[in-house]
Amino acid sequence: MRLSVVIPTLNEEHEIEATIDAIRAGAPNAEIIVADGGSSDRTAELAMSRGARLLRVQRGRARQMNAGAAAAHGDVLVFVHADTKVPRTFEWDLAAALSDPLVVGGRFDVALDGSSTALRLLGRLISLRSRLMRSATGDQAIFVRRQVFDTMGGFAEIDLCEDVDFARRLKRSGRVACLRSRVITSARRWRQEGTLRTVLRMWLIKLLFLSGVSPSKLRRHYADVR
Repeated sequence: MRLSVVIPTLNEEHEIEATIDAIRAGAPNAEIIVADGGSSDRTAELAMSRGARLLRVQRGRARQMNAGAAAAHGDVLVFVHADTKVPRTFEWDLAAALSDPLVVGGRFDVALDGSSTALRLLGRLISLRSRLMRSATGDQAIFVRRQVFDTMGGFAEIDLCEDVDFARRLKRSGRVACLRSRVITSARRWRQEGTLRTVLRMWLIKLLFLSGVSPSKLRRHYADVR
């Protein structure tokens, strides 16, 4: 298995080093590509100092991930957000899941990095919901076989919910592995806006998207959602 990890970034100087270090610890031989959307801070410099390959791409998470995938050499692609830390068993977990030829891709369980009971419960609920629905969000380190990714046409380059759209199409492509190993993602948006308010807003956005509201229209109304 040749593993390529794509990290879309935009002004993530406070997170990127730890994210890359976690990938190195969990998959020492993985190719790491940072697809930067025009950071004005030290993100690019710090990523290169950690040995990542840097791509400068027009801003837009889906566009950045597609560019990273196009530049990757691996036969397995993993998309890791810049504020998400993968487990030490990262490569082993992927190899075990993909040893089943019917598995086209999948995602990890997720935990939020806060210590509050509400945040711990929220992480469990996100993982449970996505397990039951065989779905995923970008915070869950979505992975996919390269051939399947190419056949799917990659991520739809839309303003919001590219992860929801991709997970829905991935499920149609074959078996989706829901790994119980957890990635740890930042709870900063929940801390900033409040747990309940953030959850309700994210659910509303996904519901509207799945109901057919255009991502560009959603983006106009929820400009700060990322």
